[in-house]
Amino acid sequence: MADPTAPPTTRPQPPHPVYVIGGGPGGLAVAAALRARGVRAVVLEKSGHVGASWRGHYDRLHLHTTRRLSALPGLAMPRAFGRWVSRDNLVRYLEKYAEHHRLDVVTGVEVTGLERTADGTGWLLRATGGRELTGSAVVVATGHNHTPRLPDWPGRDTYRGELLHAADYRAPAPFAGKDVLVVGVGNTGAEIAVDLVEGGAARVRLAVRTAPHIVRRSTAGWPAQLTGILCRRLPAALVDRLAVPFARISVPDLSAHGLPRPDTGLYSRARQGAIPVQDVGLIDAVRKGRVEPVAAVESFEDGKVVLADGSRIEPDAVIAATGYRRALEGLVGDLGVLDARGRPTAHGRRTPKRAPGLYFTGFTNPISGMLRELSRDAEKIARAIVRRSRKLTP
Repeated sequence: MADPTAPPTTRPQPPHPVYVIGGGPGGLAVAAALRARGVRAVVLEKSGHVGASWRGHYDRLHLHTTRRLSALPGLAMPRAFGRWVSRDNLVRYLEKYAEHHRLDVVTGVEVTGLERTADGTGWLLRATGGRELTGSAVVVATGHNHTPRLPDWPGRDTYRGELLHAADYRAPAPFAGKDVLVVGVGNTGAEIAVDLVEGGAARVRLAVRTAPHIVRRSTAGWPAQLTGILCRRLPAALVDRLAVPFARISVPDLSAHGLPRPDTGLYSRARQGAIPVQDVGLIDAVRKGRVEPVAAVESFEDGKVVLADGSRIEPDAVIAATGYRRALEGLVGDLGVLDARGRPTAHGRRTPKRAPGLYFTGFTNPISGMLRELSRDAEKIARAIVRRSRKLTP
């Protein structure tokens, strides 16, 4: 692995820099890996700071991956951050990372379109302010959690309570003493539900469409992330079978409380994008009746929430932990590099055949840990860009 802390190596430079779109951990890691190989990389970030999406997450957020396995190439996270790094400390780390590696980060610039250069060897980027930038290659690192997805539930406009996406939730204080419905039982929904309970909400219900796989974040000191790393290359069917007895031993049956065990395989679900819920208090909250699982939301009617089982409830607030869209269509939708679900057809070191020199990172959600895989992708992408540059440079 190249050392991003070392002075850049001397190599023939491509005629134009590599542009990295997005100043989150994925984009910063790629820029550092490129710099370590003597390639100029410019990070374009539309907000005013690096790590913008992390800054907007709720206050109690901590990584579900360990500090040691979440560091980006060339800079360890301080031991003082603890084993499970907080949101604020991760933001501090990203700021330090950009400074430590002397990365060229330009904020306040949003790339609105990409097209091949006339000679077919590079990319023309169109950005806010009428800018036109030419890059030898482009890395899109705008993130898996880019644009909040709020379902267009029928009758949604008739709801008289407060309706917000989880992206707009920060802390439980505004909901103290209130009846709150959290929609979605992924990691975000589960953690917000627990946060509301601990923050004094009068009642917390959790709308569940598909029963989730729940795992302990750590068992006898062994983090779930390490299990994910060990299992990542194994056949999904094998991991699914192995997960069943382990789940029965480590996680109690919550069926009597409205949260049955899932009837689908853990790893099969993960490969479809449904990462297991890491327990940070949900199990105890459900067992004690402090978080009440209910049926999925179907619609709104006369100001009430209609659930899939036909029941109607009237909470004071609804928080939709319903995920995000990658929102890549406006940027690369005309290049033929997205599948039917809007996901890049190539990822990491691979570049689409129809768009050579265009790379994507951070658009998967692996069970081995997002930050770990971003780090690995960064090294692979940097090596691929260097190899391609050598072929194109006379």
